[in-house]
Amino acid sequence: MVFKKLLLFLLIGFTLTACAQRDSSSLAFLTKTVTPLPSSTVIWFPVSITPSPQTFSTYTATPEMRPGLGSAFITDNFTKPQLWNSATSEDAYASLADNALNISVQPNIYYINLRQGLAINNFYAEITARAHLCRNDDEYGFLVRANAVAYYRFALSCNGQAHAERISVNEKHPLQESVYSADVPRGAPGEVTIGVWALGNEMRLFLNGHFQFSIVDQNYSSGTIGVFVHAASKDTPVTISFTDLIIQEITLSPPTRTPRP
Repeated sequence: MVFKKLLLFLLIGFTLTACAQRDSSSLAFLTKTVTPLPSSTVIWFPVSITPSPQTFSTYTATPEMRPGLGSAFITDNFTKPQLWNSATSEDAYASLADNALNISVQPNIYYINLRQGLAINNFYAEITARAHLCRNDDEYGFLVRANAVAYYRFALSCNGQAHAERISVNEKHPLQESVYSADVPRGAPGEVTIGVWALGNEMRLFLNGHFQFSIVDQNYSSGTIGVFVHAASKDTPVTISFTDLIIQEITLSPPTRTPRP
């Protein structure tokens, strides 16, 4: 009897010990610390990027390219035949009609027409040219400080270019190489206002009021003004009309600064 009680007591003790060990391991499992995964750091007041100061270009005023313009002392509406030469030949035709000087030249012909009774040195002159028949290398333009054999020639080509030359007894001396300009009509029909500002040794070309280039030459100091037409092709003629000639005085004395285009 005593033996049975002892055996029962040992059995109960063994069972309690096993349960205690199991509960202890379970508790250790339940109380094990779990390390969370790293999370992104929240910045509540992020540092803003300070923009670099911007640099703005400083624009200067456009220089006056036609300084010293005074009053107009000649206004020609092409109604006086005695002021311009007329021509009727197999090579060229020139006449005044409809307030215009109309010039037609045959292929490979160069023709000039000078205003009579005029000799000026410092001035600004404008004339409007209308191309009725013109293409490729055909030319027309303005003559200044001119006589029958010597003058400065500002030429427009029907391919959209402009250039300047000094003509002396059939010799041509380039002063400005050909440059393309949006103001030069390409072919016909086309219209452009040609202006020349001349003071001392400097002359500046303007087309439709836009400065094109400047040349400096001291060979011719004065003369009349005129126009020319040149049919460069051997196949087709050229027809140009010139209207609205205005000549203004210049109130400056040379020299003056030569601007850069």
